[in-house]
Amino acid sequence: MKVVLFCGGFGMRLREYSESIPKPLVHVGYRPILWHVMKYYAHFGHNDFILCLGWKLNAFKEYFLKYDECMSNDFVLSNGGRSIDLLNSDIHDWRITFVDTGASSSIGQRLKAVAPHLAGETTFLANYSDGLTDLHLPDIIDFHFSRRAVASFLSSRPPETFHNVSFGSDGAVDAIRPISQTDCWINAGYFVFQREIFDYLHAGEELVAEPFKRLIAQRKLHAYKYDGFFSCMDTFKQKQELDEMHMRGDTPWAVWRKPSPNGTLPLAGNDSDRRI
Repeated sequence: MKVVLFCGGFGMRLREYSESIPKPLVHVGYRPILWHVMKYYAHFGHNDFILCLGWKLNAFKEYFLKYDECMSNDFVLSNGGRSIDLLNSDIHDWRITFVDTGASSSIGQRLKAVAPHLAGETTFLANYSDGLTDLHLPDIIDFHFSRRAVASFLSSRPPETFHNVSFGSDGAVDAIRPISQTDCWINAGYFVFQREIFDYLHAGEELVAEPFKRLIAQRKLHAYKYDGFFSCMDTFKQKQELDEMHMRGDTPWAVWRKPSPNGTLPLAGNDSDRRI
């Protein structure tokens, strides 16, 4: 399936970085969070990507045009530095379509803009490009098909940042607790769509507003409830937390590094002697 990645917004809640770097290109470890999201999908065999670009679109083009495989792969240096033999590879089998969908467009407008690039696709995937999970992706796809949904999304617990407050009519607080300990669930931004989504998405509309309301009315929007790992990079604090996890080697979203059933670690790619 093709994967639509929304990465053209301003990322105002991460202004410490996004004033100069688009949020999807802010690094977690040695790679942008966008790379981690793409690597996740590629691990499950979905490596045909459509980038919905907008603000600072050239930064995305330059990143991939100048992509350095050595940053995230083992390699052998020889011949006085003139020869580099990669021991594995990241993106040799990725196909990436770069589309300018407007600097100030909404998510719905961006999706509408890339519809021609989805011709022939009955089902496709989409992502906000700022969240990481260890979800076994086939599970939500199977869920989507079993419900005969037009749209499905991953629903996760909200981050610990906020607290839930309950109080009486006089304003006296009865209880306060981390919102993650309540029965609150959020849209985590991992989507499965049927092509019919475009029948519900009209020109100029935001995706989660009008189109999703129409789907709800027809019971064609479904949420896949997931209690496993999910974290977004919406704030500077969340970016720091992901960096700290990466430094500790605690990277549950890196499903491509998990041991296979025979107990061996998978390689990053199929090529063992790619020379650059």
